[in-house]
Amino acid sequence: MLNTSSTLSIFALGGLNEVGKNMYAVQYADDIIIIDSGSKFPDESLLGIDLIIPDITYLRENEEKIRALIVTHGHEDHIGGIPYLLKQLNVPIYATRMTLGLIEIKLKEHGLLRETQLTPIDSESVLELGTMQLSFFKTNHSIPDCLGVAFHTPEGTVVHTGDFKFDLTPVNDQYPDIHKMAELGKNGVLALLSESTNAERPGFTPSEKLVGTHLQEAFNKAEGRVFVSTFASNVHRVQQVVDAAAKTNRKIVLLGRSMVNVVSVAMELGYLTISEDMLIDATEINDWAPEKIAVLCTGSQGEPMAALSRLSAGKYRQIEIYPGDTVILSSSPIPGNERNVARIIDNLFLLGAKVIYGSGASTGMHVSGHAYQEELKLMLTLMKPKYFIPIHGEYRMLHQHRLLAQSVGVKEENIYVMRNGEVLDISESEARQTRNLPAGNIFVDGLGIGDVGDIVLRDRKQLSEDGMLIIVITLSKSENKIISGPDTISRGFVYARQSEMLLNDVNDIVTSAFNRLQQSNVTQWKVMKQTVKESVGKFLYAQTKRRPMIVPIIIEV
Repeated sequence: MLNTSSTLSIFALGGLNEVGKNMYAVQYADDIIIIDSGSKFPDESLLGIDLIIPDITYLRENEEKIRALIVTHGHEDHIGGIPYLLKQLNVPIYATRMTLGLIEIKLKEHGLLRETQLTPIDSESVLELGTMQLSFFKTNHSIPDCLGVAFHTPEGTVVHTGDFKFDLTPVNDQYPDIHKMAELGKNGVLALLSESTNAERPGFTPSEKLVGTHLQEAFNKAEGRVFVSTFASNVHRVQQVVDAAAKTNRKIVLLGRSMVNVVSVAMELGYLTISEDMLIDATEINDWAPEKIAVLCTGSQGEPMAALSRLSAGKYRQIEIYPGDTVILSSSPIPGNERNVARIIDNLFLLGAKVIYGSGASTGMHVSGHAYQEELKLMLTLMKPKYFIPIHGEYRMLHQHRLLAQSVGVKEENIYVMRNGEVLDISESEARQTRNLPAGNIFVDGLGIGDVGDIVLRDRKQLSEDGMLIIVITLSKSENKIISGPDTISRGFVYARQSEMLLNDVNDIVTSAFNRLQQSNVTQWKVMKQTVKESVGKFLYAQTKRRPMIVPIIIEV
């Protein structure tokens, strides 16, 4: 093991060259502190997969060295993997009150709440964890209670920004700790890990307060019901929707489990203010005139089972969207979700709704929670790091962030654009990147964690593209002759009633193959099945140019 008492190591298990499943760690001597444990949703190529989480092989192998999990904020790509981490490692968790509230919901669902040590922290907290001291500073983002983290080690200070932007007129009056950031920079930052999501966008991120003004205008103009879809965790946005509804005398209906959960936690902890008489149940919606209703729902990313998707398809049991209703998508699509979001927008227009969508100046209904280029440069200027590691972004974003760092004076040779699993070791103020840890994607499918690999996914892909052919043969145990069958069953390959001739030809090919095997005195089932697969596979490809999965079933009687 490379680590010695004088080596500081920084490594990533998720969040580099991707947006999602963030997990980083800082190690000094025999002390490891984890930062975030996120998840991300699969794309269309990962058939049947529910969730993707980081590979924690290194953490499992060094469990006795782990001192804590520090969570910077409560977004899914930073907390979604926590239940799966805790099922393998019993780690104390430190986070702000809002973040802990959202983590508790997840732990209850997984039956882990009683077994987990949860400790609230804030920007004034100082933690002594082994050889490291941790301090924190407030940042702005699209969810309350976000923190950056400073790791004070004998080798030097490492700063992890978390997700941030510089909003100088925040909705909740939680201003970024610019003075504390500057103080860290003044005292010397050895290494800075800073997020890169909007590194390609010039200028400054608009303030969240601008969205509130545009929401109010839309509510004032709306004649029917107003539906607003946004991220449930964007509590600032939810509060502005509630304020707009209150000023237009509308009741609020919440749709979607995550919306209900987050609103409940935020209200309980005092981060969200909704008068009790404003909230009504979905079953009561028809008791009120359309101009008296506002619906807050999930599904702004086009998720098939989320509330907005079902509403747009007319499949939500209690509520329908009628001509004249206003639907506001207060978000921008995450890369990869554009097609699903576009489909929902089309469906909403077909229903006759007035749809307001698109971020930025076009509608004013959404601003990003991530820093643009000038804010990223401001963070670099405040911190003045010797070494810089751009994190949380796809490779082009990390590359652009590297160029920004160079433009404000960070030496090119001191910037490390790493891949997941790569390690930066710093000893006596000299950095080197010479080793890798196990890293990659672990797939969650139902209750299974990591039991679906490339082979299973390949089979699912084949089934989804060309279907399956099941061939059942009954053999005489004494004579090894076919006494029944072959019977061919098609699933997702061809429709049996319209392809009788093709399936009859398959049966003839199987019979001929077995006759040849019998003449050669071949009785091993493995050889029989492989012969059937090859013979039928070649024939079907010649006839159809398809390669269905062929499953021979041999029964001996």
